[in-house]
Amino acid sequence: MVTLDTQKRPLVTRRRRYLEELLACRGVEEDLELRSRFGFMAFHGGSLEVRTDAIAAAAAQRSGASFYAIRQPANLRWHIPSSLFRADESARLRAFFERVDVVVTVHGFRRSAFPRHVMLGGRNRTLAAHLAKTLRPKLPGAVVVDDLSEIPKSIRGVHPDNPVNVPRLGGVQLELSPMLRVQPEDLTEALARAACTFVPPY
Repeated sequence: MVTLDTQKRPLVTRRRRYLEELLACRGVEEDLELRSRFGFMAFHGGSLEVRTDAIAAAAAQRSGASFYAIRQPANLRWHIPSSLFRADESARLRAFFERVDVVVTVHGFRRSAFPRHVMLGGRNRTLAAHLAKTLRPKLPGAVVVDDLSEIPKSIRGVHPDNPVNVPRLGGVQLELSPMLRVQPEDLTEALARAACTFVPPY
């Protein structure tokens, strides 16, 4: 006689560690520079969202801000959604978040409806407005959007687990169309100026 165990037992699931897997891939580079409590990030850098890491690095260097980036090699283009990046999977990312109070994450996007656009998402709307005010005069040929309702939902950067919202004051998800990443000197200068002049509401 066979007795069936009908008692319900909780399922044990193991969360996949995407960042840990990515960092273990050959050729992937992870950079960290700890400076001020303002931070710039580009965790989709390298071959994935081209030049975003260079833009974040230049803005951080000019402003004395902290910097974190992940660069994928030419033979890898793995897009892990931002909300799946976890600080407990990287000592460097954890150190970055322990250092900064507010952050700008630099991303790239490509949509035919937005050929020369800069989208300012994320939960820190005070910083978004400050960035918009600084960027517009420096980028007269660009369309700078800081109204969340005008930004496509998929790139608004408002998910609580998105790295842009992890620091104490959150931050801004900066989405750049390809045109804005070709010659980014004016852009990086404006980002650095915004970082230096932003006064957080402590």
